[in-house]
Amino acid sequence: MKKDIEIPKVTDVEIAVVLETNEVDNKEDWNVYILNKKDVDLEMVVIVSQGFSDTKTTSVFRRKIDKLPANSYQKFELMQPELFALDNRFQVTFFEDNKLHDKTFIFQAETIQEGFLRDIEFLGKRGIVCK
Repeated sequence: MKKDIEIPKVTDVEIAVVLETNEVDNKEDWNVYILNKKDVDLEMVVIVSQGFSDTKTTSVFRRKIDKLPANSYQKFELMQPELFALDNRFQVTFFEDNKLHDKTFIFQAETIQEGFLRDIEFLGKRGIVCK
């Protein structure tokens, strides 16, 4: 029965878009990180990302992280500034204690810009966080 299905609430997992200097060519890049603020490892993390608006849709990108250790983070995508005019969706699915978890994070159009950067203590960088 539908009422018997348990859908666990996802907490302490976040997506951050960070502006940082690329050490190779000394230019600034926008990178996307997944943050695991939990005290347990996340296993088989799958991230599906896509930009969209009423008239445009980007390709779907999929990434897999076998294990994201407790209280850690991982960079998983370089984001092009042209995408900031679109809503950007990151659907994150993972196993925690053998239970499947799923959460969708959405950065709305025009919310990724330098004026919105804040200190992200967990990363030690400046960026924009979606919880």
